[in-house]
Amino acid sequence: MDISEVARRTGLPASTLRFYENRGLIAAVSAAGERRRFAPGVLDQLALIALGQAGGLSLDEIQAMLAPDGALRVDRQLLLDKADSIDATIKRLRAMSQGLRHAAVCPAANHAQCPTFQRLLKAASGRVKQSRTAPAAAKKKNAIRS
Repeated sequence: MDISEVARRTGLPASTLRFYENRGLIAAVSAAGERRRFAPGVLDQLALIALGQAGGLSLDEIQAMLAPDGALRVDRQLLLDKADSIDATIKRLRAMSQGLRHAAVCPAANHAQCPTFQRLLKAASGRVKQSRTAPAAAKKKNAIRS
């Protein structure tokens, strides 16, 4: 099938398909004139790429799991690590959601007086402080090693 058919069936623009081909994620079987042609199996490869991206995998990580013949070589540890990362994000977001719901219905006259809201603020300020100081701390740590 030509590139326009693959684009139509997957919803991906032809430019993305060409990008994936240049990266070695998919391969055209021939170029008939100006149009690239792909084997039907490219649809499965593109579905795997989409699944990997939805799971937080980079294109490099996805490419490492695709053999040149399109076969899948699963890196089980990488998948477990990504699942753990997703679980941690879900836990953090669930806590944030619960905190926001509490703040919305909190009976305290002033949120500054609500212990639950104060814990939420403290947790948020710790993340802000950590994200602002992390690069500086990493530079300092690397400078000490040198």
